[in-house]
Amino acid sequence: MSDLFQSVPFAVVLLIIGFVFLVKGADAFVEGCSSIARRYHVPSLIIGMTIVAMGTSLPETAVSVTAAVTGNNALAVSNAVGSNIFNLMVVVGACTLFTSVAVQINTLKIDFPISILCAVLLLILGAAGMSLGHIDGIAFIVLFLAFILYMIRSAQTSREKNVEPGVEEEEYLLEAEEIQEMSMGKSVIYILLGAVAIAVGSDWVVDGACTVAAAIGISQTLIGLTVVAFGTSLPELVTSIVAAKKGEVDMALGNVIGSNIFNILMVLGIAAAISPVAFLTENIIDIAVLIVFSVIGWIMAWTKRELNRKEGIIMLLLYAVYVVYICMR
Repeated sequence: MSDLFQSVPFAVVLLIIGFVFLVKGADAFVEGCSSIARRYHVPSLIIGMTIVAMGTSLPETAVSVTAAVTGNNALAVSNAVGSNIFNLMVVVGACTLFTSVAVQINTLKIDFPISILCAVLLLILGAAGMSLGHIDGIAFIVLFLAFILYMIRSAQTSREKNVEPGVEEEEYLLEAEEIQEMSMGKSVIYILLGAVAIAVGSDWVVDGACTVAAAIGISQTLIGLTVVAFGTSLPELVTSIVAAKKGEVDMALGNVIGSNIFNILMVLGIAAAISPVAFLTENIIDIAVLIVFSVIGWIMAWTKRELNRKEGIIMLLLYAVYVVYICMR
């Protein structure tokens, strides 16, 4: 029986079921928390920019924290960095195949630079001691809370002045307004079931990923950058492609940039605060790649304040080259 639990086919099934648990668990958790917040008359803006915003990064957070606690540090870092690269190059790139992706000025002037600075900070801290310690993790969480407060303040000011809010602010506000108020009992059940599903799902994803990596002789870093990153970013990919087909991608890039900031500050911040996260040389290289890809995307977005199909294909090709590189190294 023990051989069954260590077999690759079983590990793959465990991985897939784990991803499903993560996604559905995150949805249920967000709905339950948001419903309670709405019951106590918390403004949609606050709900959207706290619970909903953080909820989109729950799968990455759960996987990275579980990996860090169980000593699978390479998986913790590669999952967060891999998800960011996938979000930027594949999710946005895929959207451009259907329609041009408009880029709002706030994203270009504020959000994009912040996301690049977060990646640079991660690179500096990671390269300095080849790890993220408890203090680094706490510092990331403080920066994350500051970013959330900045977004809330920015959106409130924009609404008071009747100025168009930033992309992420509008995205999270719309998502919050769509959440229905449930009874207190049902909300609590959603939160509990969501939390259990996230905990179980993250455990299964980490176990499955590590088993597959060990069985076929590849590193945790590689499987974290590819399979795990793809799985935790799948909701964003599906949602963005559906929106693109409907011609509703005005917020696609801003939403991705916001998620990338959360993935570094919240995901790795919480993981490091709980258990120090060790870095490998490969992690430093991958973070440098993320920075380069982010700068390239930023430059292309500045040209006409949109990303067209040609630029999207370039992004997808760059990602393909990167995947070939990490498979060969």
